[in-house]
Amino acid sequence: MKWWHNEKVSVVWTVFRIWLGIKWLEAGWHKIQDGFDASGFLQGAIAKAAGENPAVQGWYAEFLKEFAVPNVELFNILIPWGEVLAGLGLITGLMTIPALVAAAFMNLNFLMAGTVSTNPILLTVAVILLFTGKGAYYWGADHWVMPYLKQNLFHKKGGHPKKAIVV
Repeated sequence: MKWWHNEKVSVVWTVFRIWLGIKWLEAGWHKIQDGFDASGFLQGAIAKAAGENPAVQGWYAEFLKEFAVPNVELFNILIPWGEVLAGLGLITGLMTIPALVAAAFMNLNFLMAGTVSTNPILLTVAVILLFTGKGAYYWGADHWVMPYLKQNLFHKKGGHPKKAIVV
């Protein structure tokens, strides 16, 4: 067993995971409660692509202008609910790896949009937890759920998914 999968060391990863989950849950919940409109944020990010030393890369500003702005209503749903679901997954340790990937992806996008704030810290914690793998969810629901899913969704020898029964 690698040292970062150790039962005792995993307590540290659990504290970081739950802290990160609380941060995401709070951020998303406030957006849902207060109403969220990403329009201003998107326009601000696009504006940061101008000037001699732009904070936002031109290609990313084009993505925002051509895709995100026309689909802002979708982003108004995806961002707060993505934050809430990532937070709940991290707090409970259920679907931990997908929650960490989603959290890191959101932080990366916020950074690329020119928003520093706590994003570098949150992204760093998410990447560290991704590195720890099983250690991140040793003290979480995935500790029991993942072995169950592996045992019941895959054959023991070949690792191929079981065939669906057609009725």
